[in-house]
Amino acid sequence: MNHAPYLVPAHSVLFEEDIKKSRFLTYLAHTPTVDLAKGFIKEIKQTHPNANHHCWAFVAGRPNDSMQWGFSDDGEPSGTAGKPILAQLTGSNVGEMTAVVVRYFGGIHLGTGGLVKAYGGGVQQALLQLDTTEKILLASLQLCCEYNQSTLLETLLKEFQAETITAEYMQDIRLTVALDCRQLNQFKQTVVNRSGNRIQVLDDDENPFG
Repeated sequence: MNHAPYLVPAHSVLFEEDIKKSRFLTYLAHTPTVDLAKGFIKEIKQTHPNANHHCWAFVAGRPNDSMQWGFSDDGEPSGTAGKPILAQLTGSNVGEMTAVVVRYFGGIHLGTGGLVKAYGGGVQQALLQLDTTEKILLASLQLCCEYNQSTLLETLLKEFQAETITAEYMQDIRLTVALDCRQLNQFKQTVVNRSGNRIQVLDDDENPFG
C-alpha cells in the first residue's frame, strides 16, 4: 500500500462564468469518500433544481487511485463534460475532490468542442483558486508499559509526533496511538530497543486512517 502523503482541498471553491449566454457555475469540494462525493453532487443538484445540467466528476481517494474515480455528462453529448472535468481533477494531483459544473442553458449551442472547453475550462479556473493541505496517512498502534516507563514512552511519542487516541491507567498504562504510516516500523523497533522490550507493542494494526 502506498503510504505517501498527498494533497487534498483545504476549502471549497465556486467559479462562475457566462459563455454565449449560458451560465456555468463550477463547484469544488473536499470529499474523502465516494459516498461523500455523491452526497455533495446531490446537494448541488438540490441547490440548483432548475439548471439544465449538473455535470460532475470526482477523485474520492488518492489522486492516482482510478478505482475511486467517477464522472457524468448529465445529458450533455457523450464525452463533452464528465471526462473533461475528470481530466482537470486528475491532472491537478489533488485527491479527495469533487467538481460539479452547473449549466443554465442560454439558447446558443456551443458544439462539442465548445462544451469540452467550457466544462474543462471552468474546472481549470476553479483549481487556480484552490488552496490545498497535505494529508498524512496514519496507522494505529497499541502500547502497554509499567508506570516507571511512562516518561520514556512520552518521550518516544513526542519524537515520532505520535498522537494519543485513548489511554487507560490501571495496573499498567495502555495507550492507543496514531502516527505516520511511514514511521510505524521504525517506531516499533525504537520502542523495543530503548525500553529493553519493557514497553510492549500489543497490536500490529497497519490499517491506515485519518
